[in-house]
Amino acid sequence: MQSENERLRRWRMILGGGPADGTGMSLSKPDQQVDAALQALYDSDRTGGLGSSSPNVARWLGDIRGYFPASVVQVLQQDALDRLNLRRMLLEPELLQAAEPNVHLVGSLLALSTALPAQTRETARAVVRQVVEALLRKLTNPTRQSVLGSLNRSVRNRRPRHSEIDWPRTIRANLRHYQPAYRTVIPATRIGYGRRRSALRDIILCVDQSGSMASSVVYAGVFGAVLASLPAVQTRMVVFDTEVVDLSDELRDPVDLLFGLQLGGGTDINLALGYCQSVIRRPQETILVLISDLYEGGNQDEMLRRAAALVGAGVQVIALLALSDDGAPAYHHHNAAVFASMGIPAFACTPDLFPDLMAAAINRHDLGRWAASHDIVAARQ
Repeated sequence: MQSENERLRRWRMILGGGPADGTGMSLSKPDQQVDAALQALYDSDRTGGLGSSSPNVARWLGDIRGYFPASVVQVLQQDALDRLNLRRMLLEPELLQAAEPNVHLVGSLLALSTALPAQTRETARAVVRQVVEALLRKLTNPTRQSVLGSLNRSVRNRRPRHSEIDWPRTIRANLRHYQPAYRTVIPATRIGYGRRRSALRDIILCVDQSGSMASSVVYAGVFGAVLASLPAVQTRMVVFDTEVVDLSDELRDPVDLLFGLQLGGGTDINLALGYCQSVIRRPQETILVLISDLYEGGNQDEMLRRAAALVGAGVQVIALLALSDDGAPAYHHHNAAVFASMGIPAFACTPDLFPDLMAAAINRHDLGRWAASHDIVAARQ
């Protein structure tokens, strides 16, 4: 149990002091420093906040990295950007260098990419590359294992190497050769995973690059690069606002891809789906992942008709309302419900679950059940 002093200390840190906080608690010198850092952000109207000088902001950014874990630093930085309008910190190299690199910071940088001065642009690219490389280290192996595993299991061979043997299927096929004396099965027939290297499925990531989707765009770019490196799938990445841009040729370098985006424009999902329709060659083998909050700025009725036509042609369409760690997103509930009535699952997905989602899609599993098994609430018709 917490001591009474510790409980009062925490309430004092939450309430921020002053004659009305009611705790009567005094803080140690280290706690006073933490309290000052929080006060500069959350009591800025009363205290003058971080001030207008770059040294003050740079010092504050360094302080919070010393006082709090990285996850809390990310929240504080984002609050500073939103509450104190510190977008200017992204335009100055020394402030950008002091910031904690994270997906939200990358999203803000991409939104401001056209306004970045030359001396800041290289620093910004370095920050983006640092975040992208960290995400690649985290996400590449799970994605490869999930996607290639699901694809290889659909193509069997009867003369597998030892490392390619599908042991559960091999054991079932040889149960009649069970040897009671040795308590083992003789694998007279061996069944293995396939070694086919031609593209077995076509995957299209169709990504809404409006400002509200910034984190989703960053993750989509990283996953697109990983998928594009797999010879067993043909990957295409399409981004859109009121125009459509095919960035498939940029997937070899996700940093260049991300800096090719123009976050913050309008939204024309109908136009984007029309482009995807035009490049689909094998509908029955195509997975189209639409990453959007479904707020349509173009022709909504035509957009819904086009989505229905894609499903009718045999395309496996998935609507990801967000691909981020941010929790339940704001989205267009009516459009999501209509999608669900067409058989298009619509839900948000965290990056750590995306590889498993793609494996389930490749195996044509019921994605509604998949979502429920992961406590994901899908849109209902």
